[in-house]
Amino acid sequence: MRGLAVTLLAVLVAACGSPQAAPTLTIGTYPDDESAVIAHLYAAALRYYGTDTRIEEADDPLAALDAGDIAVVPGFTGRLLKRFEPDATARADEQVYRDMVAALPEGLAAGDYTTSADDKPAVAVTEATADGWGGRDLAALVRHCGEVEAGTVRGSRTPAAIGPCRPRPPREYPDPAAVFSALRSGEINAAWTTTAAPKVPSELVVLADRTALIRAENVVPIYRRNTLDESQVLAVNEVAGVLDTAALAEMRARVRDGADPAVVADEWLIAHPLRD
Repeated sequence: MRGLAVTLLAVLVAACGSPQAAPTLTIGTYPDDESAVIAHLYAAALRYYGTDTRIEEADDPLAALDAGDIAVVPGFTGRLLKRFEPDATARADEQVYRDMVAALPEGLAAGDYTTSADDKPAVAVTEATADGWGGRDLAALVRHCGEVEAGTVRGSRTPAAIGPCRPRPPREYPDPAAVFSALRSGEINAAWTTTAAPKVPSELVVLADRTALIRAENVVPIYRRNTLDESQVLAVNEVAGVLDTAALAEMRARVRDGADPAVVADEWLIAHPLRD
């Protein structure tokens, strides 16, 4: 009996002393290269802090997040604000983020947004047009609002207004290459793109938006409350401290060329390590 008691005690001590494996966190992603890259950045950051992760693609990962099927979703502040508060008017980075946080459904929370990484609508023009309009920012376009003949990729989101300017609806083209070709030929004088679009021709001028004439679209993680612990929130938040727009565009370009987004994200974080 004494031997049996000792054996049972040893088993209990071993069981109590063995750490419980942390549950795997599921990160949702939209079915596009940009969302996949950011989701894998969050996954790599979480693994850096010791959390196992898996990626799950969904047409509407926010709905899956709300249902509790996934734990984290990469998003953009302006798009999230429009989804949860369609009539919101904020355009500047910080105010869009604040209004977005206030509009989130109960049970969801937002991490830190990237102050240096965004993917908002942008307008590209030729050097000749920039010179003719007298500037390289959207204020110059606004001054010539009546002259704007824009083009865009069919099905893409473009703002109806640029500050006080409401240009004519853009012509639609099948892909970015066709839009830029039309811009070079003079068929249009402005091409809608985005700030983190991959492979925008270097000879074109992407007009800066120094006064928030177009709503901010900063990268931000959305997660379920009471699902992530302190170190996991820290992990996804630290992505905001290292990611910038140029890096996002470069990683998207690699994925579009056939690279695995998981490999792209891991390699980038190795080159840009998180803080200890």
